[in-house]
Amino acid sequence: MAEPKFEQALKRLEQIVDSLEGGSLSLEESLKIFEEGVKLARHCARKLEEAERKVEILTTDIAGKKTAQPWSEAAGGEADEEEKEI
Repeated sequence: MAEPKFEQALKRLEQIVDSLEGGSLSLEESLKIFEEGVKLARHCARKLEEAERKVEILTTDIAGKKTAQPWSEAAGGEADEEEKEI
């Protein structure tokens, strides 16, 4: 079976959370969808990490040292994390 797109996985994960919070499922049903949720959460985290790597931009500082900056900093926004030397 093909991996779901990020948006599809996130939507299903939200449905799972709602079902688990509702408290109307049996223990067996809860465990089954909890396992599905864990897999989807890992899938979403992996997709976000892949996207983050694609968005990083290489820049060169005054000394000629190359650094990777998150997209937000390179685009003029505030960085969420410090620059990483390459």
